Amino acid sequence: MGLDQFAYKVSQEGEREELAYWRKHNRLQGWMEDRWVYKGGEGEFNCVDLELGEGDILDLEIAIDDRELPETGGFFFGNDSYSEYDGEYGDEGTDRKFIKDAKAALDDGWKIVYSCWW
Repeated sequence: MGLDQFAYKVSQEGEREELAYWRKHNRLQGWMEDRWVYKGGEGEFNCVDLELGEGDILDLEIAIDDRELPETGGFFFGNDSYSEYDGEYGDEGTDRKFIKDAKAALDDGWKIVYSCWW
């Protein structure tokens, strides 16, 4: 049991294709939850879809570049994303690939959705 996180591209017809999967990347979860609240989300941020536009993806990229994803705790969230590998940022490769793939998908007319389950 724990935090599972997914990013999808969604076509105009509603077809979903997975772009990324993370396991217990609590700092990304914190950033996404903050974005969800900023966009008007209410209640528990679990098993809900968060649509990410171009501005959101660019803001996420800046947060990753500047190592400003927020420290986020939770019973099912695991160890801090930045310290899991001797102080290294263990999920950086997956995050950067997601940013690249999300930008390309947006350019091709897809929507980007983040979802989590814990």
